[in-house]
Amino acid sequence: MRLLIQRVLNASVVADGIETGSIGKGFLILLGICDRDTKETVDKMLAKTVRLRIFEDSNGKTNLSLGDVGGAVLLVSQFTLYADCRKGNRPSFTDAGSPDHAKQLYEYAAEQLNSLYGIHTETGVFGADMKVSLVNDGPFTVMLDSDALNM
Repeated sequence: MRLLIQRVLNASVVADGIETGSIGKGFLILLGICDRDTKETVDKMLAKTVRLRIFEDSNGKTNLSLGDVGGAVLLVSQFTLYADCRKGNRPSFTDAGSPDHAKQLYEYAAEQLNSLYGIHTETGVFGADMKVSLVNDGPFTVMLDSDALNM
């Protein structure tokens, strides 16, 4: 599982001309899922994500988590995080999860952020052509990869 996390002042997503999600301060998370991922992988990655201390405290130090600042999440599916560009000029996406598997875990992730962590979470539309807008705060962007984190 791969998460590209951007600390934002605001972010929104539009699918088929309709805004499906919009947040103020928080995280825009682009979520890529592979077939090896499970609900356990999602649980571990979300626990890491919500505890990331990448918001500034009153001294300007990045000591605060998403919950500490009352932030929200805009969660957008992003199979292209599994692009393999090692050969040729056209990326291969064979490592990305099958659509049914990925959709199930994407929906589970959104549900867990809301119910388990109490974080207001909005989403894009899985598999749709989406337009994402954001104001990256910092800019501050972090990539989490479950393989690199030994999950």
